[in-house]
Amino acid sequence: MEKSLKKISLGVALAFAATAAQASGYHFGTQSVTAQSTANAAAAEAADASTIFYNPAGLTKLEKHEITAAINAVAPHIKYSAAEATYRRGGKVNGETGGKITDDIVIAPHAYGAYKVNDDVTVGVGVYVPFGSSTEYSKDSVLRHHLNQLGLTTIAVEPVVAYQFHPRHSIGVGAITQYSTAELRKYADWDATGSVSGLASYQASQRAGRQVSVDATGQADGHADVKGKDWGFGYQLAWMWDVNERARVGVNYRSKVEHKLEGTAEWQADGTMVQAAYPALIGKTVAEGGNGYVPHEKASVKIVTPESLSVHGMYKATDKLNLFGDITWTRHSRFNKAELVFENTKNIGGGKQSDRTIITPNWRNTYKVAIGGSYQYSEPLQLRAGIAFDQSPVRGAESRLNTLPDGNRIWYSVGAKYQYRKNHVFDVAYSHIHINDTTFNAAASTGDNVDSKGTATAKFNNYANILGVQYSYKFR
Repeated sequence: MEKSLKKISLGVALAFAATAAQASGYHFGTQSVTAQSTANAAAAEAADASTIFYNPAGLTKLEKHEITAAINAVAPHIKYSAAEATYRRGGKVNGETGGKITDDIVIAPHAYGAYKVNDDVTVGVGVYVPFGSSTEYSKDSVLRHHLNQLGLTTIAVEPVVAYQFHPRHSIGVGAITQYSTAELRKYADWDATGSVSGLASYQASQRAGRQVSVDATGQADGHADVKGKDWGFGYQLAWMWDVNERARVGVNYRSKVEHKLEGTAEWQADGTMVQAAYPALIGKTVAEGGNGYVPHEKASVKIVTPESLSVHGMYKATDKLNLFGDITWTRHSRFNKAELVFENTKNIGGGKQSDRTIITPNWRNTYKVAIGGSYQYSEPLQLRAGIAFDQSPVRGAESRLNTLPDGNRIWYSVGAKYQYRKNHVFDVAYSHIHINDTTFNAAASTGDNVDSKGTATAKFNNYANILGVQYSYKFR
């Protein structure tokens, strides 16, 4: 629980860390059905207004004004099993040892618009979901002292301008505005230092007239519900080059976005022992003689979502067949440490005090490689497919988070594009995402900051399916 707020840092930092997110780390995974159908390999294609996300310089390749709207329905599957955990003072945590922790279906909408000012300048705006997650364990999970529930929604609004300064060269610039909301629930053992057992032993001794030893282990759970929100800002730079009539390459850079998530923490006693001890021992500030876990307080955390650099290409192999490729590097190592700062200082045992929870996931930088193609089967119908390898930023079981049991991913995507008359284009895509089974192996907290968890282990079985539909309308 003390760690509870720490994980708002994770909450935002992670899904902004999320397992429902379907790309490595905390990215949602796809912001266009046209791109999804090639496993996001087709950034150089600039097929519609959704190029705003993948390479805004591609707006100059559009022939008309255009509006594109897409919906992704994600069916994530993250199931844990064989979970075990201990209290920090020793002893086994009892409760549920396995189950599914994701929603059955998660819906993500995206919308883009492009307006051709003239033959050389095109402006546009995109509204899309870059991050999104929802993970929840049962309230009696043995992993509850790590994190019990996490939800995050991030919406980005990005105006862009693209300029063709040469018949074969275009550039694009975008201004990114992100609004994020996060919520989480975290349990903690308020007897991690023995203070609740000590108080219960003293009270029992007073009543009995003799020394009595009471062990509150397993009866000292409390939890925090945390909510927070924040605006963050960044930018996007892109270039696209038509090498010749058949080949095109592009480069896209998305900047980091800094966030300071500010919100509230609502603390509540659950165990029978702490329900009685909360008013006097736990639920007051240190200055008032309590441990600092007041019923309502402020909390904040600073995080940085990572920058990424993408290099992509397209080759017209025949009049009907196009081939695509993309390599994307992401600086996930920015999430190597996060500190959740509480409004009130807390007694953490051993004569120590702290006002923050610190996590050190120590993520690494990652890369994604995607290849795909499209085949013009007939005048209105185009068939599309792609495959991608998406590296996880998690280094191993010891640094993995139970709310993000992330592993390396392989995307398998198929789709189709159908043009009705000249102005209406329909896209549909299906992706199966294979995610390596992973393990979670957490050490107990050190007692140096606000965190009472013990050791924990678990196994995870992960995969996801995504169905996308999209409509584009072209007009003058």
